[in-house]
Amino acid sequence: GPNESGASRYHLVKACEASLRRLKTDHIDLYQIHNWDGVTSVEETLRALEDLVKSGKIRYFGTSNYTAWQMMKTLGCASEQQLLKPVSQQIYYTPESREAEFELLPMAIDQQIGTLIWGPLGEGLLTGAVSRHGKAPESTRQGSGWPEPYVHDMEHAYNVIEVLEQVGKEINASIAQVCLAWLAERPGVSALIVGNRSETHLRENLNAFELTLSDEQRQRIERVTRPAPRYPYWHRFTSGMDRIDPAEQPFLDEYRQTLDERKDQAQK
Repeated sequence: GPNESGASRYHLVKACEASLRRLKTDHIDLYQIHNWDGVTSVEETLRALEDLVKSGKIRYFGTSNYTAWQMMKTLGCASEQQLLKPVSQQIYYTPESREAEFELLPMAIDQQIGTLIWGPLGEGLLTGAVSRHGKAPESTRQGSGWPEPYVHDMEHAYNVIEVLEQVGKEINASIAQVCLAWLAERPGVSALIVGNRSETHLRENLNAFELTLSDEQRQRIERVTRPAPRYPYWHRFTSGMDRIDPAEQPFLDEYRQTLDERKDQAQK
């Protein structure tokens, strides 16, 4: 029905109370809106969430899968109406898919919003089950026709997997461990959310945070996974802009390298 989805007061309160019953608890530490609701007013959503906080049913709230402008609209409404603000965003971000660096991560750094990464292993794409020369086992998500993640360039994805594998061999670690270790150190990342089918996989993933990648290894992974600069970012470099916001500085420095390398190649 029309009231069984979205971020309306009716649905948020009903869904929260259902979660409390399922979890057999009296409160939820972090309650996150799964997707942007383009129909319900932001103020209604925020007032419902604030009421859930005041009632003790939730401690904090955040968003998931919002664009940067949607999060800024939410933050702006909260500030204008003097309402509680979201404390976190939950987003998709992997070495193969770094789109979040263009807006979402700089926004989070600037606005002091925590960033939780869902699907850091690409929903099975970056676990070692997928390779250029082999098909993923049917017992895995990627071998059973799972529709995510959306991969625009599979050749690029294979290149990413192979570099993760090379680094893993150098430090006696799995592809998944190298992937998690690299992501955990990226600017703006607060935590990684891993979902494991077995205790063995869970322990393997947890051990990733004990790994130490060398500067050369981190840069090698960054170089092969780096997205092409997009407008208006490339325009800042070509026009010689030097007043860069600190929130996007770490990402723009990497994209600048791509343009510098192309410039050097053209001159040769």
